[in-house]
Amino acid sequence: MNKPLRRIAIFCGLLVLALLLRDNYIQYVQADSLRTDTNNRRVAIERYATPRGNIIVNGDPITGYAETKKNGINDFVYKRTYKDGAMWAPVTGYASQAFGATQLEKLDDGILTGNDDQLFFRNTLDMLTGKAKQGGNVVTTLNAAAQKAAYKGLLSRGKGAVAAINPQTGAILALASTPSYDPSAFAGNTNDDAKAWNKLQKKNDPDDPMLNRALRETYPPGSTFKVVTAAAALENGLYTTADQHTSTPLPYILKGTRTELKNEGNIPCRNVSMRDALKVSCNTVFGKIGADLGKDKMQEEAEKFGFNSEQLTPVRSNASVFPKKMDDAQTALSSIGQFETAATPLQMAMVASAVANQGTLMKPYMVDKLQAPNLDVISQTEPEKLSEPLSESNAQILQSMMETVVKEGTGTKALIPGVTVGGKTGTAQHGVANSEKPYAWFISYAKLPDGSSPVAVAVVVEDGSASRDDISGGGLAAPIARDVMKAVIDSKK
Repeated sequence: MNKPLRRIAIFCGLLVLALLLRDNYIQYVQADSLRTDTNNRRVAIERYATPRGNIIVNGDPITGYAETKKNGINDFVYKRTYKDGAMWAPVTGYASQAFGATQLEKLDDGILTGNDDQLFFRNTLDMLTGKAKQGGNVVTTLNAAAQKAAYKGLLSRGKGAVAAINPQTGAILALASTPSYDPSAFAGNTNDDAKAWNKLQKKNDPDDPMLNRALRETYPPGSTFKVVTAAAALENGLYTTADQHTSTPLPYILKGTRTELKNEGNIPCRNVSMRDALKVSCNTVFGKIGADLGKDKMQEEAEKFGFNSEQLTPVRSNASVFPKKMDDAQTALSSIGQFETAATPLQMAMVASAVANQGTLMKPYMVDKLQAPNLDVISQTEPEKLSEPLSESNAQILQSMMETVVKEGTGTKALIPGVTVGGKTGTAQHGVANSEKPYAWFISYAKLPDGSSPVAVAVVVEDGSASRDDISGGGLAAPIARDVMKAVIDSKK
């Protein structure tokens, strides 16, 4: 072979080698990323080529599917539908042909579409037998009656959120948010779907109906945070019983300032016990407790309850905030739920649940199990302890204090006949210099005659229609909490 032909042969050989290397790189290295690339339309076509599996509540699906017409433009065969979509949107999220997916629809997309690796063996078997691929199911911990009570209660109040937990397991029983949206409205890929989507965006609707207020909004918790401060006092030995008189002057001047910490109205707060202070919600008593303990001890206790950490339920919940950099005056304000303290409704439900569960905080979760299409269990969630914010004896002291609030104090509208209810009201400042209408809070738990506690609840209400003087946690939020707790208790009968 002459020299030019040899060079051409070597060059061609190198081209073939490069092609083989590139082909193998694409097939074996890039295969997974290309398969899941959002710009790969085949991924979307495959996702909507078969009906999605369902999200299940109390044994019944809250999702479904509808066939879409193949008109030469839309090559997706099925789209998602929802039952009572607006009520369940904070749980399900959405699955849209045009706008992707969120929350459980996104996190468990592999199970719902049938593409998860855990379904590989079954999918291979179905392929060999000629059976069409099916999606699996996501079985939630939600209680349908509790969710309905929460959503119905919020609808009558405007904006707000509810989170309810089983204190003994951490299972989420209700997760409601208003205003809400129906995911069915934009589940397809048409102009009408696009219009529905655009209408829901915050820039077009300042009420932001797509915001999951139960998990993704942090509010000043107001006086509901006094439960955490009371726990810190007990755990650090500042006070050892609910009925010791506190050394709290009236007026109380914030340390290092000339500013008087005010109470709400003319209430008896001078040197009162923690029980009485929680019953009428004395700012002076709990502000002084926070300042006396100091920011480090207050921060330690708040973080035991879950503050300053995101919660994965598996849907992500924003981290609630207890500030880390404060002087004594700011520590006092933070200890009554003001300054920079902020909490999600889920976080405050966790606070109530830890008290109800004898001081043990369980990790919140909303997926009970994942099922294969034939209903075989792929994975099961086991309850998991998150922390122990209180000793059992101190939890019982705090329970007695919260139960006094409902029996004799600001939370009487949460009473349920035949059931022991503990709670704490809160009216949280809102806006610069408290210029906006305040937020109404209520956190609570229900305890049955056998001593078990099946539910803890947090409710926050932003009621724009109410008179400012009529806004209170006991007036607006406590009745919703009562109805949610009663729904859980009645569903167990």
